[in-house]
Parts: sequence; C-alpha cells; structure tokens
Amino acid sequence: MPRDTLTREQIVHAAVELLDAEGLEGLSMRTLGRRLNSAATAVYWHVKNKDNLVLLAADHVWGELALPDPDSADWRTTAATMATDLYGMFARHPWLVQAFTAHVLYGEGKSRHDDHTLAVYEAAGFTSGQADQAAAAVFTYVLGNAAGAAATASLTRNLTAGGTTAQEQLQGAMAQAQEIAMRYPRLRTRLETPAATDYAASPDHAFEYGLQALLDGLERQLSTPDPAPPAASI
Repeated sequence: MPRDTLTREQIVHAAVELLDAEGLEGLSMRTLGRRLNSAATAVYWHVKNKDNLVLLAADHVWGELALPDPDSADWRTTAATMATDLYGMFARHPWLVQAFTAHVLYGEGKSRHDDHTLAVYEAAGFTSGQADQAAAAVFTYVLGNAAGAAATASLTRNLTAGGTTAQEQLQGAMAQAQEIAMRYPRLRTRLETPAATDYAASPDHAFEYGLQALLDGLERQLSTPDPAPPAASI
C-alpha cells in the first residue's frame, strides 16, 4: 500500500490485529508493513516508532468500552458492569496486560473511560479522594485477574513456536504441578474431589465473587462516617 494511501487508522487497526495474534513480541514495523502490503518506511510516515504504535493501539481498543449513564442504575451495578466490560477487553486483547508492564499508556480513549469511572463513584457519594482510591482498587483487581489469561496466551505462542504442540506441553506442565500439589493436604483434598479441575484453574465465578467482595468493602465506606480529626493539643 503506497505511503499516500496509507492512513494512521489503517495502521492502528492492522497493529491491533497483529498484536492480538502475535502479542507484543510479534509486533515490528516490518511485520506490520507486510500485513499492510507496504514498506516499513511508509508506516514511519504516520507513527514515530513501535512504542508510539503500541500507545495508539492501546488507546484504540479502549474505545470498545461502553460508558453507561451513572444515573441509569445503582452505582454498584454500573461499577460492576464497567469492571466486567474492562475484563472482557483485556481477555480479547491480552497483549494490553503486557503493555502495562512496559509502557505508560495514555490517550483520549483511556482518559474518557477513567473520567467516566470517577463520575460513577462520585455520583454514588464518594469524595474525590475516595473515588480515586475506589477506581484504582477496582482497576487493579481487574488487571490482576486478566494477567493469567495474558500469560497463558503468551505461553501458548512460545510453546507452539518451539515445535511441540502447545496442548501437549501445557498438559505435561500441569501434570507436574498437580504431582507437587498432591504433597500438600489442602491442595490434595481439592484435587481429589469429584468436581476437581486443573490445579491452576480458577474456581467457577471467581472473578464475579471477588468483584462483589471488593464492592462490598467500598460500599461500607459510604455508610461509615469519616473519623473525627484529633483534638488540637494546647
């Protein structure tokens, strides 16, 4: 694709597709140029470098998130909906979790989402400082839960590149993990139950359970008055 017909939007869209398929380690200007049927030099006319491209791609996928009206439902329902939507975005784009460890991510899409999140907590009655803490706590919880899926996606790509099927190598690793886990009484009890799954598997609805527990704690802050300031000493 010639330089004069290539647009930044096309480049970012192709970069997201490449990142979804190959992860951060698979993104390069040369590979992206081949995907666009263009020279890598043509890509540089629209983006500064790979870091800039990751930044643009990350902010692009932030636009997938819905911004529900804070007044359309109770604050907990709205907060849970936004957190679940965010978790889904990380699941669709696991490279984004990796990007948080290597890049300072910012942009219009992320700022719009962050501002709306604060509006939800402030509408619930949290002070500005409490809203900051609540938003950060929920975001960190979602990002931490998404890290497992991101690691699995990266591991699967690496195993496949090694020649042996990813499924075979994963099964071998899990068998060794379970063999070690059987030496410990509480882990052994859980693995020996009829409904037991893989050692590393999360319990059913673990994300939802943890999210509701976190929101329970935040809700208690609303019903607990701020402690009185200490009396001034004379």
